[in-house]
Amino acid sequence: AAKSFLVEQRKSSVRGALDASMLERDLSSAMGEALGCGGHVDEKHLASIEAQLAPMWRTFPKTAEGNIERRSLRYLIHRHFSRTSALHIRGFEPSRPADASGWGSADILSQRVPAFVESVLQSKHKLELGFSLNDAAHVVATIEQLIYDFEGSVLEKVYRQQHKPLTRSLSSQGVEQLLESYMVHWLLGDDEEGIRLLLGNRSLIESTVPHWDQVVAFTKGLIRELDYKRRHLPNEALAAASARPGHNALAAKYSFEDVHGLVGGITKSFASFWESECASMKSALVAMDRHSTGRVPLSRFYSSALDTEWRFGESESYLRDLGALDETSWLGKQVIIPNYIQAASNCIVSSQHYLVCCANDCDGLLEEIENKVGAPTAEPSAILAIVGNMSSQTTLDDDFPPHVEGSLTRQLEQIAMAHGGMVPLHGRLFAQWLHYVFPRECPFPHKTGVAAAVTPYEFGENYVASDDEKKKHASEVNTTDIHTALGKEELQWMSQWS
Repeated sequence: AAKSFLVEQRKSSVRGALDASMLERDLSSAMGEALGCGGHVDEKHLASIEAQLAPMWRTFPKTAEGNIERRSLRYLIHRHFSRTSALHIRGFEPSRPADASGWGSADILSQRVPAFVESVLQSKHKLELGFSLNDAAHVVATIEQLIYDFEGSVLEKVYRQQHKPLTRSLSSQGVEQLLESYMVHWLLGDDEEGIRLLLGNRSLIESTVPHWDQVVAFTKGLIRELDYKRRHLPNEALAAASARPGHNALAAKYSFEDVHGLVGGITKSFASFWESECASMKSALVAMDRHSTGRVPLSRFYSSALDTEWRFGESESYLRDLGALDETSWLGKQVIIPNYIQAASNCIVSSQHYLVCCANDCDGLLEEIENKVGAPTAEPSAILAIVGNMSSQTTLDDDFPPHVEGSLTRQLEQIAMAHGGMVPLHGRLFAQWLHYVFPRECPFPHKTGVAAAVTPYEFGENYVASDDEKKKHASEVNTTDIHTALGKEELQWMSQWS
């Protein structure tokens, strides 16, 4: 299953500078040449990607040529990786201005993935004609390959550090040692000093990386899964290139390509493994959300932080930059639960190419609406009928349809009035409406450029609130609790609507 995330075989690494004139050609050719495969991407793999994108694709507004614009393409790619692997690809963040271009346009490894992607997406040819479903599939395939190359470069580095030749097959014990070191490199990213310290002191790893013993067990489980496939599903193993003709399934030996496939599985499935931690964090926040508004008073947020070891410690300024702070309510500053859960501060892995974050609970809800509507727009009555039969299932106690009557119905009708009687499924106003229908699941969609996917390392040393700052806000918690008896409407809880 993990290999389906990767391009069929390990192609040449994307290391050369891209000829600017190439970007004027069809996107498929540009992507193929960038992959080092002569302009060709495996057709079966492309068809698989297109099938995954198709339900969303049907609900996007189209140009006269039946294509989508660059902004929609970026959102489509973001949703795809978020939904399938909880990956946030750098350069495709919804909060990023569509015409922002702060990277170079030549060598994609010396820059970042977005440097290459932006160059392609800004191709004059494509900006005029738009992007087809096949174009979108090529972008996905290219990003997959870039991720695969990135994993390979990190893995090669670990091989060198452990003085293991790339051509030598390893025992299961050797792979276990290799993967432990790889996980430290992968989790810490560019923090070379931190990597050096942790690899030099195993006890420090266990005290620094949350649930390290479970992380190690996770990697060992992937090795056992590969062994099982070799022994009991040999044809599938051959198709996935995790075994070779004549390979003795009982001989536990692993080539570099085998280990590379394992780390590909780590990238794709780690978010699912880490989901229990995300769920625990969300449960703690939901317990503090006494009005079911998807918001936690900043005073209560910091009061909780004083009683825990490492959760809920982001500074007020960092929360603001992340788009996780609501400062519009007369009740005072509040942390928006889904925006906080999705924030870069809670992404367990931060590489130069992507972030591995908590799953977006809104993806499944929006997907259900998209599948039932099957078009870019819908009448308010149709949306109300669909949403009225849905449930968020945040907890067992919340397993009931949302209340959409009253102000929420009026807001949806106003959106339709501004768009000829129909509601665009992928406009900011509908995303805003979904947030208020499912306030604990769907993030509040800030206007472009308001929020940023900034990691703690990128934000700087002030990303953590001082104890004095926490205590100052926490001292106001009793004042916040005075309003506990008020209902949602009395709280004017939709104060962020804009």
